[in-house]
Amino acid sequence: MTPGDNGPSTPEDDDPFGYLYADGQANGAQPPSGGYGYPGSVNRVRAVGQRQYGQQTQQTPQAPTAAYGQVPQQGAYGQPNAHYAAPETLPGGAQPPRQQPGRGSGGGGRRGPNTKGLLIGAVAVVAAVVIGISVAMIGDKSDDKGDSAAGGSTPTAPPSSGPAPSPSSSVAADGELPKIDAKALLLGGGATTASDVKGAQSAGGVYVNNFNKPGASVTWTVNGIPEDGKYSVYLGYSVPGKDGKATLTVNGTPSTTAVKLKNWAGAGDGDYEKGWTKTYNWLQLNKGTNTLKISCEQGDQCDAYLDQLWLVKGWVGSS
Repeated sequence: MTPGDNGPSTPEDDDPFGYLYADGQANGAQPPSGGYGYPGSVNRVRAVGQRQYGQQTQQTPQAPTAAYGQVPQQGAYGQPNAHYAAPETLPGGAQPPRQQPGRGSGGGGRRGPNTKGLLIGAVAVVAAVVIGISVAMIGDKSDDKGDSAAGGSTPTAPPSSGPAPSPSSSVAADGELPKIDAKALLLGGGATTASDVKGAQSAGGVYVNNFNKPGASVTWTVNGIPEDGKYSVYLGYSVPGKDGKATLTVNGTPSTTAVKLKNWAGAGDGDYEKGWTKTYNWLQLNKGTNTLKISCEQGDQCDAYLDQLWLVKGWVGSS
């Protein structure tokens, strides 16, 4: 086959837009007889606002299908095209969607949750909480009333269980005054503490020993004296079947009356365990704080164990 000019092409074989160009027109290209662009195309142009909603329109009979390459006949201007009739223009209008039976309805659907039972349970829980809070508040008020009736005061310390004053004392009803055990005393001059011998009245049975030598002493700083006046100081002690004596110093001033350490218990010679007894001395004290000292001075006979000191108001046995 040799190249050559086969003559002008037909419009169907060439570019359908060839008639727009000079070379296409020279070859005999013609515009198609149908709609714009391709054979058989159809122009369906509708004016804006032509469709009317909500009105019943008369249905136009179906137009016959146009042959290939021909444009079907349009209806008159202003008349709706049957191919584009809106659903609401058909007989009976637009149909609403079918509603499915909901839960809890009389249809065949499943039943919903038992909301009535849940509501009753919630109300019961709330009621139980309210009742519990009310009971707690009532209990708190009762406790407050009990505290108010008791005066709100803290219990006081129990009275001392130490040895009582001698039967001749006339100040037992005047109240308790300070007392002290041997282990709380300030020791000096070689005095020490022990607990070997039974019978001491102090806590743990502790007493002061090594008191039988010059310079040995015990000192008591007394706080809480209610007023200036006369007082008696008691001393618990034990002697080994013989009498002794010591020196009392009040607020730095030695007393003219010795501390008599007599064998009031009637113990046998050397029997400290059976020799526990007590003695007292008169003194003048100041309100507030005072210092009492019992010591073994030159000329004293101090062979004794000391366990307690305590005060009573007034001079015991005086008129």
